[in-house]
Amino acid sequence: MTDDSVAEGPSDGRKHPVDETLPPLKMFTSGLQHVAAMYAGVVAPPLIVGPAVGLTAKETAFLMGASLFTAGIATLLQTIGFWKVGARLPFVNGVSFAGVAPMIAIGKDRGHDGIAVIFGAIIVASLLGFVLAPYFCKLVRFFPPVVTGTVITLIGVSLLPVAFNWSQGGNATADDYGSMTNITMAAVTLVIVLALRKLLRGFLQQIAILLGLVIGTLIAIPAGITDFGAIKEADVVGFPTPFAFGAPQFEIAAIISMCIVMLVCMTESTADMLALGKIVDRPADEKVIEGGLRADTLGSAISPLFNGFMCSAFAQNVGLVAMTKIRSRFVVAVGGAILILLGLVPVAASVIALVPLPVLGGAGIVLFGTVAASGIQTLATAALEKGENALIVAAAVGIGLIPIAAPQFYHAFPEDLLVVLDSGISTGCVVAIVLNLAFNHFGRKPDPADEPPVNGEHVVPAAAGVGVH
Repeated sequence: MTDDSVAEGPSDGRKHPVDETLPPLKMFTSGLQHVAAMYAGVVAPPLIVGPAVGLTAKETAFLMGASLFTAGIATLLQTIGFWKVGARLPFVNGVSFAGVAPMIAIGKDRGHDGIAVIFGAIIVASLLGFVLAPYFCKLVRFFPPVVTGTVITLIGVSLLPVAFNWSQGGNATADDYGSMTNITMAAVTLVIVLALRKLLRGFLQQIAILLGLVIGTLIAIPAGITDFGAIKEADVVGFPTPFAFGAPQFEIAAIISMCIVMLVCMTESTADMLALGKIVDRPADEKVIEGGLRADTLGSAISPLFNGFMCSAFAQNVGLVAMTKIRSRFVVAVGGAILILLGLVPVAASVIALVPLPVLGGAGIVLFGTVAASGIQTLATAALEKGENALIVAAAVGIGLIPIAAPQFYHAFPEDLLVVLDSGISTGCVVAIVLNLAFNHFGRKPDPADEPPVNGEHVVPAAAGVGVH
């Protein structure tokens, strides 16, 4: 496929690592590693929303399979793409957690009608997002290193509580939540991953996360925290029948709520693309981000057809790319194909589900911490000694950490505002952009010495009109 929307490869004529294909075994195992890293994040939203709207356990399991299937479609749109759709980066898409609370509010105790209203709202919000993508991507000019470094750091830090929750068992109501067994298992997995990264070389070092998950799961069997029930109950084959819960229904209040969620998802996806572009050494310019947002929104619009929810970027997989140094988008495309297969073969999906959450939590600490480290590395290039850049970072990180450090901080605010406020990534991003404009743009004469170098660390070419100061 000819694609003029991405940066050219190395000057010596070789393909850019993002566009390279790897040997089949390496492609499969690396793609499977991506699936293992994001599996729990994909199935968690339907696992929460299904019971909340009144679905049976079997119907909720159907939603989970549909979410895997649609995540695979969205990932293929993002990595392979067509026309002007797709960032064509090693970018994993899956069900967005940002929509969980609004979807519960929309469909609570309404059963199939609630799901139908949720799907209708997602379709409308996604189509509007697709139309807005060419305009929304222009916000990239407001993402200099002081902003991108802050946001990338917040992405990593915001994900760490997820790893801590998994490490405790994932279900706060369970009797063994936070038990010594769970936390010890997470610690053992963390040590295994670190040891494998230190001792192994070459390809085995690159799949250290996958190997750590396998070894951790095997150790967890005698510890009694590996559940084989999912395999016994899973169907061999199953297809997410289109509109299994009825035709989509359209309610204004629900549509408005999901439009807000879509804007949050687009903001976070933009930040993730900027982070990933830096990690793989293919800067995400306006055209790349436009294609990525189109893939996000188109995938989200298609998702309800197969009973899936709104899709957006999975930041944990950005950390996996940073850690493994495997930059090929085709590896992630293989991961997308595996997700589709898991959605069609529930018994195969149940094998991935064997990985206990404490084991996943131990590996997640490394993955998510790697994202935060990438953000700190970006901040090191942001000239924090100049002007008020350090103040921008301080305020944005501080406000972005509120939902993590004080989850009930905004409890008295209107529920619609919580969609944004409960996302530390979104609030931190908005604060960083606003303060950067206030301190580095308005009322200040441009200083040529402060302009970022054309081929330096800036994530957007200077030709795109990206003056920071």
